[in-house]
Amino acid sequence: MRSLGLGHFTFLNLSPTELVRLARAAGFGFVGLRFHPVAPGQLHWLPDAAGLAELTRVMDGEGVDLYDIETVVIDAELDPKALIPAMDAAAALGASRVNTCADDFPDLVPRFAQICALADERELGVDIECMAWRGIASPAACLDLIDRSGAANAGYLVDALHHMRCGGTPADIAAMPPGSIRSAQLCDASFVAPGDAAAMIAEARGGRLLPGDGGLPLRDIVAALPPDAVLSVELPSAADRRSALERARAIYAATAALFQREAI
Repeated sequence: MRSLGLGHFTFLNLSPTELVRLARAAGFGFVGLRFHPVAPGQLHWLPDAAGLAELTRVMDGEGVDLYDIETVVIDAELDPKALIPAMDAAAALGASRVNTCADDFPDLVPRFAQICALADERELGVDIECMAWRGIASPAACLDLIDRSGAANAGYLVDALHHMRCGGTPADIAAMPPGSIRSAQLCDASFVAPGDAAAMIAEARGGRLLPGDGGLPLRDIVAALPPDAVLSVELPSAADRRSALERARAIYAATAALFQREAI
């Protein structure tokens, strides 16, 4: 069984140290953390110097790594330099990637290139995912942005839900150029997409299902990924009322069962 990561959005109410301890108790090997708000005033967990030291101590003690920080929304108002504190904290903790999504606006390409350059200075890569309600709303649009930016450290983030809701297929993943994909996020959902953008947003932010409980072609998605793609689980749920530990263990067990059942 390959190592799996736990995305912070799954338990965004937990502090980074709480998430790290939860991840270890449930069997996950690494985490993603939200160090930058998706919109001004939204919840995020950027540590100060003392918090960074404590998080380092807890991660070392639990044997849990940080893979990425999530999710930077690249819009016309974003100043790339505002990401420096989050990137510095991520780099100090040994992270590898920064997760992003984007609206479409005239300066998007140079803005994305600047973000990638700031990340590269800190030995971080940048992943971009498509979302059906944003300007960059397809896998092809993500790849085009990466190509136009010229950023060698950029990649397409395969979020199973967003990839399918944006019209993607497992075959699209398999056909992407080598090096395009570094990371993937797993969850399940109904095979039939919600009827409008509002319903899609609600599904993505609180209606995801355990792997195997929905109709997404997870087996085919994972089989299409490069063998070295890093796999995490991102599964926010407004309906699951179990304790965090019960939920985390159920998420890990369902994902592990998928791999064992399909011999991936």
